[in-house]
Amino acid sequence: MTDLRHMTTFHRRRFLLGSAAGIASLALGLSPARAQPVHATARVLVGFPAGGPSDVTARLLAEHIKPGYASATIVENRAGAGGRVVMDVLKNSPADGSVMVVTPSVTVTLYPHVYKTMSYSLQDLAPVSTIHTTAMLLAIGPMVPDSVKTLADFIAWCKANPRQASFGSPGAGSPLHFLGTMLGRAASFEYLHVPFQGTAPSVQALLGGQIASAISPVGAFVPQVKAGTLRALAFTGARRSPQLPDVPTMREAGFPTLEFAEWFGVFVPARTPDATVERLSSAVRSALQTKAVLDGFATMSVDAAGHTPADFARQIKVDTDRWAPVVKESGFTPLD
Repeated sequence: MTDLRHMTTFHRRRFLLGSAAGIASLALGLSPARAQPVHATARVLVGFPAGGPSDVTARLLAEHIKPGYASATIVENRAGAGGRVVMDVLKNSPADGSVMVVTPSVTVTLYPHVYKTMSYSLQDLAPVSTIHTTAMLLAIGPMVPDSVKTLADFIAWCKANPRQASFGSPGAGSPLHFLGTMLGRAASFEYLHVPFQGTAPSVQALLGGQIASAISPVGAFVPQVKAGTLRALAFTGARRSPQLPDVPTMREAGFPTLEFAEWFGVFVPARTPDATVERLSSAVRSALQTKAVLDGFATMSVDAAGHTPADFARQIKVDTDRWAPVVKESGFTPLD
């Protein structure tokens, strides 16, 4: 044990300051060595174009995981095949925590049920943490009479006007496509799906009276609903949306099986050491508590999440198991 009596004043001060720093690090659950960044540069991969929800999420997260994890972060957009291309890139990346992907849940929970073959599987990935969740909104436009005020009213109108009973979604095989088919089956009416290439085109078609309704993330509808150009009927979240507190949930409207929120999460290659996965997960969950990130999420109309790797893995299994019968019962033909 070090004898303080034989130290100079200068060295005694250095010893005491170093000990204090070590104690502070241990109090935070970190050793002094672990307080240093793990990587000089960390790459954050995104499977969608710049400016979309995945890209905005990744850039916000990348900026705030740096303290204690990486000296610098770089966001790389590898768009293609609905987010599948980037998952293949991740699978073949170094398994040291220097490369990660930010992706919506569909790439790991739904795609296995809607594509005949995929070049990656969950076994190729290590779940790190969820980032945020976003629930969906069912809204109607000018094609539907002003007298339709509730989901029950809309269902009755659809049954009376089967040729106009339509809903738009960001694409065939998307969660929103299947939510619409689930509603049609649950309420016993023919609900025609009209797929679009993304959320914005479906909202525009709804505003233009080309379709009766649309299902999209709540944030896509908030400005139009508040302006009165669209009418919100039901929210798929477990609780009402803070942005639209007067809109009932699907459960409140009588359709509890339509409760749904899509998560965005972080993954690394499957061979990544557990300690590295835990370190990155801790960095992500710490970032989710910062004011800058929470303010950014508020503008996106999403809710911060933050699962541990173990809890995230369990959530993935629940969601994957949920979609299997939904896709099968819908009669959807798997895509090539």
